[in-house]
Amino acid sequence: MLRPPFRLPRLPRRALSTAAGPGRRLLISTPIFYANGPPHIGHLYSALLADALHRYRGLRGAGPGRLSTGTDEHGLKIQQAAAAAGTSPPELCERVSGLFRQALAQAAVSFTDFTRTSEPQHQRAVRRFWGALRDGGALYKGSYEGWYCTPEECFLPESQLAERRDPRGRLCKVSLETGHQVHWTKEENYMFRLSAFRDPLRKWLQDDPRTISPDPFYQLVLRWLEEDLPDLSVSRERSRLQWGIPVPGDATQTVYVWVDALVNYLSVVGYPEAHGDWWPAAHHVVGKDILRFHAVYWPALLMAAGLAPPERIFVHSHWTVRGQKMSKSLGNAVDARSCLGRYTVDGFRYFLLRQGVPERDCDYYDEKVVKLVNSELADALGGLLNRSTAASMNPSNTYPRFSESCFPHVLDYREAKATGRASAEDYEFVASVASLPLQVAGHFEGFQIYKALERIALCVRQTNGFFQRHRPWKLDRKDPAEQLWLDTIIHVTLECLRVYGILLQPVIPHAADKLLSRLAVEPEERGLPGLTFLPRYSGKACPFEGRQLGPDTGVLFHRLGKAGQRPNPGRSS
Repeated sequence: MLRPPFRLPRLPRRALSTAAGPGRRLLISTPIFYANGPPHIGHLYSALLADALHRYRGLRGAGPGRLSTGTDEHGLKIQQAAAAAGTSPPELCERVSGLFRQALAQAAVSFTDFTRTSEPQHQRAVRRFWGALRDGGALYKGSYEGWYCTPEECFLPESQLAERRDPRGRLCKVSLETGHQVHWTKEENYMFRLSAFRDPLRKWLQDDPRTISPDPFYQLVLRWLEEDLPDLSVSRERSRLQWGIPVPGDATQTVYVWVDALVNYLSVVGYPEAHGDWWPAAHHVVGKDILRFHAVYWPALLMAAGLAPPERIFVHSHWTVRGQKMSKSLGNAVDARSCLGRYTVDGFRYFLLRQGVPERDCDYYDEKVVKLVNSELADALGGLLNRSTAASMNPSNTYPRFSESCFPHVLDYREAKATGRASAEDYEFVASVASLPLQVAGHFEGFQIYKALERIALCVRQTNGFFQRHRPWKLDRKDPAEQLWLDTIIHVTLECLRVYGILLQPVIPHAADKLLSRLAVEPEERGLPGLTFLPRYSGKACPFEGRQLGPDTGVLFHRLGKAGQRPNPGRSS
């Protein structure tokens, strides 16, 4: 195919990173979800990862932030799904988009923006973006043929294909990644000069290895850039695809659905007029199956339009069912809304974020949810709160005083021996909790939220061990020395619970609020900048000491039954 000559546009400089700067704006985004069927837990996992990052950033007081999500409503797949359902594409999208909005709201995803690609504002942004590509010389018209995968809405090279037998036993080509069948397609389309952007893409990635996290995905994209990088078909013949945005100035062509969808990250921040207040301070959360679109096509398209690529791309793997990727087309999708109802909002949020590992797929089954939620939320965390605030243990219902004579300060816990009433193990445990906020911060920054939750769960277990080891219920309250030690044990335990409640707010917002309210921690005392653990141990004042605890509103988290039902389904946590 002959292509007109092309000169790369003047590429924008990478925006200076001010991740820790006060008052900095940041857009965190989920992918926009394809509106051809109801949401499953894979969609919810993407949204919860982004939501946890957004909420954690809010706890840090890091500046204005937005969390965008939405639905991708154009393309051949939508057109075919609507026809199969005996309805029109707009009616199908209206219904399915509503299901996604409801599921995300039910899951307490704190989105600030919900984009639908069928909305006029978004379509206007797509037309302007197309115009920028055209005016910069990045597009040309040519004949294109190749293997097209309708479920994935893209052409696939031979290297990404395999031969399989269809249900009738006939050999056919399928996608290696998903198993979806592909069909040979020949069209006259507009082409994007992707091949011209290999070096700019390499430079963008090599300038900051944190651009794509976790690292295995960063390395994968670098390897892709060593392979063939053919130009990209960015339109479809209108005769084949009517449900989409017409190419400006050419009514015979429809804008490729992925170009349309990717522009949502600009349209949500006001492109083409007002986006400069936010772009390119954007962090995209995406599944590994759409990494190529976000880490190769999208930054190249942005460069061609005279815009900087996004700051960071966070990538996660899939949830599988019996080893198979969860998908609508395979019919093995686990419904998100039913899981939220069965396991509670906080319970299911915790499970997905605690068990999901970005670098590798995780297999889903119901028993795993029940076991984890009961063990770590109902028993370990909830049981600890219940035991340390029970009337029999703390009859005054206050945050008791800490005794330095019972738990003297030592310079190095690793060399500490039993001092006062505290054991060497106690000093090690207190040091572990003291280091927790910084460790959690590092894990959130590295998109390792599951590791943050692992560390919190470990500290909760250590706190239960501390409480059990000293058996405060056996101490004699009539003995002043015993009362001092009893108060100190409860003080240390409540301080631990306060730290856990604050750190868990991005993950289990309802239960964390309930826990902190029980400890009488006011809303303005729940942020990260002022978080200090056990200040009395270091000889400083503790604002909570002597404070009346909040009302007892019952069990923090009810245990789930075998099928996930709660004894009291009326509670949201």
